[in-house]
Amino acid sequence: MQELVIISGKGGTGKTSVTASFAVLADRPVVCDCDVDAADLHLVLEPTIRERHEFESGHEAVIRQNDCTGCGICQDLCRFGAISNNVDMFSIDSISCESCGVCVRFCPEGAIDFPLRRCGEWFLSDTRCGPMVHARLGIAAENSGKLVSTVRREARRLAEEENHSLIIVDGPPGIGCPVIASLTGATQVLIVTEPTVSGEHDLERVLSLTRHFQIPTAICVNKWNVNAEMTQQIENKARLAGASVAGRIRYDSSFTKAQIKKKTVVEIDAVCAQDIIEIWKNLNLQKE
Repeated sequence: MQELVIISGKGGTGKTSVTASFAVLADRPVVCDCDVDAADLHLVLEPTIRERHEFESGHEAVIRQNDCTGCGICQDLCRFGAISNNVDMFSIDSISCESCGVCVRFCPEGAIDFPLRRCGEWFLSDTRCGPMVHARLGIAAENSGKLVSTVRREARRLAEEENHSLIIVDGPPGIGCPVIASLTGATQVLIVTEPTVSGEHDLERVLSLTRHFQIPTAICVNKWNVNAEMTQQIENKARLAGASVAGRIRYDSSFTKAQIKKKTVVEIDAVCAQDIIEIWKNLNLQKE
């Protein structure tokens, strides 16, 4: 079983559009959306949810008002300003609470509960390309890296149970915890970048990350013809960093037209479709 993870050093490079196109081109892969903070692969692939699961991680302090005597010790001890007092009624702001548990430990009445925190949901769905595992992180919720790990684990389980040979992962942008959780142990990584100063800078950071984990890495430059000189410079730097160049994607407004139709560019009459098809062939993941 192979696992291709598509990531980018910054948001807005076209990573999700490329991922969705690969899902169409591949032979019934398991599709996995690990960009849980801002998931949008479902907007193109239109999944039909067959299973829905809650994601719980960490704890949340909750004051039982009937048992609280209003002593204020919890408010004095909270270093995060999460506890407020309104006419001797103390309450905890769930967004400000850092789940340290100090208030729970030192409440003289034992009036503060510490249940698991519900952080979001993850889903098992069906799409026109094959099964899909995706998730939605709650507003201001944390532990996105753990949710990414959950999504990847379920995608691998599904691939094994249903005998799928390929998992295609839409990873998050950047180099933080959710990115690390999305690419560790992957078969191959494709980095989608763009010919801008910020694109070049962020690509260097992502390349250092994949090099650290010793994962075979390729890059592709989206909208390369906007700045051909910068594109060449980026490709040269990528090769020096040990990455291969899978190809280039020209600027094409068909990306937007396809998204409006909830399609990928390889499913409509788009000039750039051939560019993505060539990149897919160059990755050489599914041999005849």
